[in-house]
Amino acid sequence: MKKILVMIAAVTMSASFSYAQKSWESNPCASKGKIVAPVLSSSIVDEIVIVSDNPGEWKFSASVETEGGKEIVSIVMDAPQPCAPARFNVYFTFPQKGVFNTWTSDVSCGTHLDPFWGGSNNSSALAFRMPLYEYFDDNNTNCLTIACSESFRRVEAALGVMEEGCDICSELRFFREAEAPMSHYETKIMLDGRRVFWGKTIQDGVKWMMEEKGLQALEAPEAAFEPLYSTWYQFHQNVTDKAVAEECKLAAELGMKTVILDDGWQTEDGNRGYAFCGDWKPTPKKFPDMASHVAAVHKLGMKYMIWYSVPYVGFNSEAYAKFEGKYLYNEHGMGCSVLDPRFPEVREHLVNLYVNALKDWNLDGFKLDFIDSFGLRGDDPAVKENYAGRDIMNVNEAVNVLMKEVSSALKAIKPDILLEFRQQYIGPAIRQYGNMFRAADCPGNAKDNRMRIASLRLTSGTTAVHSDMIEWNLKETPENVGRAIINSIFGVVQYSAMLKDIPQEHLEVIKKWISFTSEHRETLLHSEFRPHHPELGYPVIEAESDTERIVAVYQDNVVVEAAPRGKRLYILNASGSDSIAVRRGDKVRTVKVPCGDWKEVK
Repeated sequence: MKKILVMIAAVTMSASFSYAQKSWESNPCASKGKIVAPVLSSSIVDEIVIVSDNPGEWKFSASVETEGGKEIVSIVMDAPQPCAPARFNVYFTFPQKGVFNTWTSDVSCGTHLDPFWGGSNNSSALAFRMPLYEYFDDNNTNCLTIACSESFRRVEAALGVMEEGCDICSELRFFREAEAPMSHYETKIMLDGRRVFWGKTIQDGVKWMMEEKGLQALEAPEAAFEPLYSTWYQFHQNVTDKAVAEECKLAAELGMKTVILDDGWQTEDGNRGYAFCGDWKPTPKKFPDMASHVAAVHKLGMKYMIWYSVPYVGFNSEAYAKFEGKYLYNEHGMGCSVLDPRFPEVREHLVNLYVNALKDWNLDGFKLDFIDSFGLRGDDPAVKENYAGRDIMNVNEAVNVLMKEVSSALKAIKPDILLEFRQQYIGPAIRQYGNMFRAADCPGNAKDNRMRIASLRLTSGTTAVHSDMIEWNLKETPENVGRAIINSIFGVVQYSAMLKDIPQEHLEVIKKWISFTSEHRETLLHSEFRPHHPELGYPVIEAESDTERIVAVYQDNVVVEAAPRGKRLYILNASGSDSIAVRRGDKVRTVKVPCGDWKEVK
């Protein structure tokens, strides 16, 4: 490893103000202030500038380490005594040579290369996305991947093209929201300029982020990779024990192994919103005996999970008055407030809710929702109160402690506990506490499901990645039902169809694909994963093990590369055509693969 240390001497700093300073000073959209550390030389970008608009007593130092096409930028700042941390920004540019697209962990899965106009176009925190970004070309090749070790606090990013000269400008911004006093802070930024498959640098970036913070992902048991049934899209809040049990019987016959009981079990109100969340008691009219109901579903061979909206306490709940003065903010449109996890009694209350439910009803897991709602909106209410009653000053750190307490308590009771989290709270730190990451809600949208699963697969390592619940109109053709399933095939498929009502031909399609995913689970979910051309919505996705290659095609007029000699090739056709082109060497042949179906190609 080669380490480049930058001297702190003022003379050295002024001498190093070359292209980087000129670029920063001439860019009208870059954050202005005082350069607070030496300008860093780089072999990947055009030097690195660290600037603060009000450094106060904070002193900065910085260095760069280089190895194998990657650079690690280390930034340290110290103050003589605890005080509010200084806002600072890290700015760098590089030529727009072959750069056509960007990738972020945002749920939109957009790849548009924005102009650099100064505004932050991406942000992350503990339970919201992650500070990981990539610039790539139009041939699946990385140009620059940026990863930041800050997995807990908010990081904002401005990424895009500078009009003058077509340089790619990047600026990471730290401490842009209220923060508790401190006297020391350090962070690292990895720059990966290797010209390799675009998805590899994303995977390597996440691995590096976890290693830097010493984070260990919660193990995903085998049950986390089994197909499941969710009540949400078809039932919404109109769930009852009898109706759910009826659906579970049909789901079990088809090969589904888990059910998630979603919203509605705790209220008779059907007006959406969360005004009746917070007490988390089964409503007697719908679930008079939750333990007996769960036991009945267990007899079918299915595991049982229940949904909770973690931070919300509804205005109409008994618990609301109990936590008066212990909320971060109000969500008037949804009829609830968001709990402040910095209060130890708040965390104790939430942990006890899940522990008691697990014990009393013999559950197998939880769908813990809206963790990304924990945060500040405007001023921190704790500041006026001098943090009275709170044993943790930072909200993100409190969320981290809360989820650690929840996960540890549940795992102590049931080691193979299932914990589902939803995109966008899918960052490296969150992987410690959830072992099922589901694509964000996209009802009836197969393409969005496909793209969100692809992003999650690249960033989630060994954590089980799930599709959003798939559904379709009862009048849909069997071919299009198959296409919907293929769009979710590289995640664990969650189904939310009213099984008692759907046509027999649809049931046959589900059964066929559950059989296929079971037989090929190792390849689909645990082997090398290659999603191609994110800028085109992933028209081809493939997974490859030691024995087989599975290729899913989602667009007409694409060419599939044949598997190496000795490996079996399966083509899954979700395009609009019944013909797929397969190339081996210089030869291309056309293979008939029915739309919505699969075929082994010799």
